[in-house]
Amino acid sequence: MAYNLEELERIDKLKTKVLKYIMYKKRTEQEIRRKFSNIDEIDLLDDVIENLKEIGYINDENYIDRAVAEFINIRNLSLKELKYKLLSKGLNKDLIDDYFYKNSDKLEEYEINSAKNIIIKKINGMEEQELIQYLLKKGYKSDLVKQAIKEVGE
Repeated sequence: MAYNLEELERIDKLKTKVLKYIMYKKRTEQEIRRKFSNIDEIDLLDDVIENLKEIGYINDENYIDRAVAEFINIRNLSLKELKYKLLSKGLNKDLIDDYFYKNSDKLEEYEINSAKNIIIKKINGMEEQELIQYLLKKGYKSDLVKQAIKEVGE
């Protein structure tokens, strides 16, 4: 697609704004589209996003990988909560499901450890059945909750 000088300047200006936005904090394609949804030339935004995807500045698969690693390091979440957080960023459900499928062993191990951390923190204040219900409400899988309780009890 050939652009005249004025269009190239507008693209460059928009590209700079988008780059500043994603360099401050990594963003998903959907977050970028939301942030810049008020611009008049959406096709210009599409071109900028495609260009940044080609050169690797926008990559939703890498975003999922980094975001999951961050969540695993700082929070105790069920896999359901983790998936919800990724969906709320506007990531494609199929990309998320694919990531969860490819990393299922690692993620199940994380969920067990996360449940164990919660059990250890709350063990004195709650009965076992209350604890199980609490974890199930948070989206933990029942078989993993049982395994976590068993491991904490050992």
